[in-house]
Amino acid sequence: MDKEAFASELEAYQSMLYRVAYTILRDDDACRDALQDAALKAWEKRFTLREPNFFRTWITRILINACHDIHRKRRRLVCMERLPIASAPPPDPELAVALACLPEGLRLPLVLRYAEGMSYDEIAQVMRLSQSTVRSRLRKGKEKLRKELEEA
Repeated sequence: MDKEAFASELEAYQSMLYRVAYTILRDDDACRDALQDAALKAWEKRFTLREPNFFRTWITRILINACHDIHRKRRRLVCMERLPIASAPPPDPELAVALACLPEGLRLPLVLRYAEGMSYDEIAQVMRLSQSTVRSRLRKGKEKLRKELEEA
């Protein structure tokens, strides 16, 4: 993959990647760091991508790993003064709050499926899970989300 193709693919998925990072990290600055780390790692490993059609799932997996690296580093530091601020207000604040209450294992598949439009197979590849596990997490996530919204 040459420089121009890589840059155009990365730019095409920039907003989707940001939303995935925000789903995990919930901090604008950390998301930007994760996006930069993922872009750098992807550029360095671009020759390992055998099929360009799988760029989206490949870069998403790299981003998720970068987010988890940042999350592990931040786990030691807890700063109560900084609250995560989204770049753009969510379309439904109630839904955003309910989603934030879900554990990452249930929240991420919901975002990838319904906000990003990924197929079950793509989500399974990105999260390194079986399709049946993805379907199960989506079902459990929707149930918990429904309960959260009913309580609100």
